[in-house]
Amino acid sequence: MSLDLPIRPRRLRQSNAIRRLVRETRLSPDDLILPLFVHAESGSVEIGSMPGVMRHSLDSLVGECEQVAALGITAVAIFPCIPAGKKDPVGAHGLAEDNLLFQAVRRVKTAVPEVAVITDVALDPYTSHGHDGVLTADGRDVDNDETVEILCALAVLEAEAGADIVAPSDMMDGRVGAIRAALDQAGFSNVLILSYAAKFASAFYGPFRNAIGNLVEKDALSKVTYQMDPANVREAIREVVLDEEEGADIVMVKPAGAYLDVIRAVKEATVLPVAAYQVSGEYAQIHAAARLGWLDYERTRDESLLAIKRAGADMILTYFAREIAEGRS
Repeated sequence: MSLDLPIRPRRLRQSNAIRRLVRETRLSPDDLILPLFVHAESGSVEIGSMPGVMRHSLDSLVGECEQVAALGITAVAIFPCIPAGKKDPVGAHGLAEDNLLFQAVRRVKTAVPEVAVITDVALDPYTSHGHDGVLTADGRDVDNDETVEILCALAVLEAEAGADIVAPSDMMDGRVGAIRAALDQAGFSNVLILSYAAKFASAFYGPFRNAIGNLVEKDALSKVTYQMDPANVREAIREVVLDEEEGADIVMVKPAGAYLDVIRAVKEATVLPVAAYQVSGEYAQIHAAARLGWLDYERTRDESLLAIKRAGADMILTYFAREIAEGRS
């Protein structure tokens, strides 16, 4: 039997050459930002819940940045793992001269100045209770305005260390505008703000918290009073619009894989570049399923990233960035 079909979509899928010609979404190192962890130890260690991801020493962090720059990755995001003895309820070490993050930024920018360095603006690496800001007097919530004041000082210090982009990840109200004003007043009007504009209270963050040594106490308040409800999309748009009005240069959705609809909605609601963070839990679950033989590692990895870009992300923070740039698993 031969059907009389003038339109046969399969003609566009009949060979690799044709499929490549009509491919709508492409992924390159230009799209990717590599998150990196640094600790104060002399050696580097693999993070158990994130196969292939290291807590770097300062020396190996610099070496890693040099290598990924040679592969075409243009930006890295640096996260410090602070020793427990330097943490306290108000995250005071975040503003200390010997802050490991400041040391790391200076070293990287000296060695590979062409790489854009992104630093988080949040207190969770430095607080003993593991939350992103200082707590209210009764300990039942995060004090929004007091936290924002500290974040402004932290952002300026990160800029002084050499950060090209500061990234408020705390989800406090008004922090983007306050940080923009603080940066401008301190002479850092060219430092960008990448706002974690739609950061959800997600179950996918567990391995990251382990990576930076931020294990929230079982009896501590959850982060749902400042991170967003995973059920809400319109609220995400509201947050994005507010951050755009306050001076954000880039807005981000976090996590990415379970929030493709949010990425698309954000893309349609803003003229700003849109970032998405493929978080530690997304990375870990692909590795775990592949190790059990349930998924093809490379195909699943690549498909997950294509989906994020197809949804509308202009840039993706992903622990797979180096592998993609290398063109291998």
